Amino acid sequence: MSQKLASIALLVRDYDEAITYYTESLGFELLEDTKLSESKRWVRVRPPGSECCLLLAKALGETQTEAIGNQSGGRVFLFLHTDNFTRDYEHMKSKGVRFVEEPRHEPFGTVVVFEDLHGNKWDLIEPRT
Repeated sequence: MSQKLASIALLVRDYDEAITYYTESLGFELLEDTKLSESKRWVRVRPPGSECCLLLAKALGETQTEAIGNQSGGRVFLFLHTDNFTRDYEHMKSKGVRFVEEPRHEPFGTVVVFEDLHGNKWDLIEPRT
C-alpha cells in the first residue's frame, strides 16, 4: 500500500491576499486558482519541490472565521523544510514575514518559528543531514 498527504486545508480571510502572501513572501508556487461559485474558489499553493500543497480555504461562517490564524490552538502548525536556511530566512525577512524568535540550532537542524499572515505558527527548518 502507498499513501501520501496531498493537501492541507488552511483557513484564510481572502483568497487574493493569501495567494500574494504565500507566493511572494514565502516563495510558494500557485498551482491552481479555479472559480467554483461566486464566493468559492479552489486555490492550491505549494513550496517549490514539494508534493504536498496548501488548499487556501476562505472561511465561511463564524466558527471558521474565529479559527483563522489559530487552527492548531497556538502551537506550531506547519513545518517548512528547506535546503538552505539562510537563503530562505533572509528572503522571508526581506518580505516582512514575522519571526517570533531568533534562529536556533537544534539536534535535528537549524530552525526558527514564524507566523503567517493570519498568525498561524510555522517552523522553518533546515534538517541536519
